[in-house]
Amino acid sequence: MRVVIAGAVRRPGGVEVAPRFSAMTADFLGKDFFMGSENGRGFFERLKSGLAKTRRLLTANVDDLLLGERKIDENLFEELEATLIGADVGPAFTYEMIERLREQLKRKELQQPDLIRKTLRDGMLEILRKNESGAPLPADPPHTIMVVGVNGTGKTTTIGKMAHRYRQEGKTVMVVAADTFRAAAIEQLEVWSRRVGAILIKQKAEADPSAVVFDAVQSAKAGRAEIVIVDTAGRLHTKANLMEELKKMKRIFGRELPGAPREVLLVLDATTGQNAVVQARMFREDIGVTGIVLTKLDGTSKGGVVIRIAKELGLPIRFIGIGEGIEDLRPFNASEFVDALFEREAA
Repeated sequence: MRVVIAGAVRRPGGVEVAPRFSAMTADFLGKDFFMGSENGRGFFERLKSGLAKTRRLLTANVDDLLLGERKIDENLFEELEATLIGADVGPAFTYEMIERLREQLKRKELQQPDLIRKTLRDGMLEILRKNESGAPLPADPPHTIMVVGVNGTGKTTTIGKMAHRYRQEGKTVMVVAADTFRAAAIEQLEVWSRRVGAILIKQKAEADPSAVVFDAVQSAKAGRAEIVIVDTAGRLHTKANLMEELKKMKRIFGRELPGAPREVLLVLDATTGQNAVVQARMFREDIGVTGIVLTKLDGTSKGGVVIRIAKELGLPIRFIGIGEGIEDLRPFNASEFVDALFEREAA
């Protein structure tokens, strides 16, 4: 086992000089990683900017349907249904909203088309608030987090940004490189650990991931960290083997540290839309996911998947990511998200 602490590789009995990182890793992280938040803009403004494509697909299309003296009837509801489905909010939310509008029309509460917009907004906020939940920290450390998801969703980068957030709160953080099938993942975590001042537990590439978790737990039990975050592999094309491997890691976690992991976070790529929902169902059933991190919301037209995940799966949305900067991972705020989604474009 090697333990890396803020710039040095420490082995039992001595300290090594940290190795240089490859140009590939530096290129992968990009300049925004080193610069932090984009041009110092406020997070809400960047969230609005990131949701621009989703806003145009969803709320702008809804506005177009309601232009002029549009009669509120079944034809309008059918067009609205198609718009909502096309915006990736999902059939369950769409059905609930259309039925709610029909009831309002029967009760003569829906006399102006603009009220449809308000009904949709209120419906989204109601659902998202039920799934708005920060990552609670237990009174008795260590807080143990296992991060799962398919390759390409941004797991390793998310872990680095989470570690940064916890370090900013004054917590001692340990990151665990248990994705041993990708040497680049280990190297990325090594970069992150130095950047944010976290402890890194790692072994050589292709080592048994469960052995890395075992080492991390022994170190954590010795009181070396308040937060332990474990990176895992995500080779979806070998689903059965992947899930068995994750289950084994989870078993060893719990055996060596009762109650661990306290959180199993699934990282989803918002740009994949419906596929993200499929992945969430799969990991929830097989592993027991306790929360969602939704990445790559910036620039996607599929941001409506947030509503679908909340409505159909009921999983807490812990964090959202809207950029590559180190500050661009934030706890999910339902009101902030809906405000950014429904704010009308400047004329």
